[in-house]
Amino acid sequence: MSEIQFHTTGLASQYITQVTGDLERNVKEQERISAEIEALQEQLGALQHDHSVLVSMQEALGGASPAGEAATTTAAPTVPRQATAEPRQSKPKKAATTSAKAATASKKSAAKASSAKAPSVKAPKADTKPTLVNLIRGHLEQQSEPRSATEISAALTKAHPDRGVKTTVVRTTLEGLVAKSQAQRTKQGSSVFYTATAASEPAAADSQQEAVAG
Repeated sequence: MSEIQFHTTGLASQYITQVTGDLERNVKEQERISAEIEALQEQLGALQHDHSVLVSMQEALGGASPAGEAATTTAAPTVPRQATAEPRQSKPKKAATTSAKAATASKKSAAKASSAKAPSVKAPKADTKPTLVNLIRGHLEQQSEPRSATEISAALTKAHPDRGVKTTVVRTTLEGLVAKSQAQRTKQGSSVFYTATAASEPAAADSQQEAVAG
């Protein structure tokens, strides 16, 4: 009986170890996916904000043109046709010339009014708030020594308290920079540190796209 109990206890211990290991891996995977979701939500929020700004600009710019056209159409009178006028008479010709001059003057006045109203339409200013990717990359470029995700998160939180920077999101963003060869990762024991790489053409192009987007 003692051997059977010992064998049963050994199997139970193995199962407990295996379940504990699976549980730890499950928790880490949840943290990784949650960090990715947060990063994607931040990018989605930036895109939605840019979309709202662009729609406002489109409405502001598009609303000026139809108004100008309507003013031109309303202000420009039509020249009446003189069906009973004879070609050799001088008076109808003078009347037609006067009407043409009046129409030309009206068109010029409408054009001036349209050009005068156009500058009054002010497009909303786009938000120049830097993205988290730019903040992290800029912080790495200013450091002379490798920095961990926790150190970078603490520095950005201190510099930008309104951003609500989280370590998990910073770690995910750093891994994205490593994948794009815009940062280097080194491991010292159980800790991971990151440094900035030399600027390259793809990195410069990426930075320009992010500046336009957001």
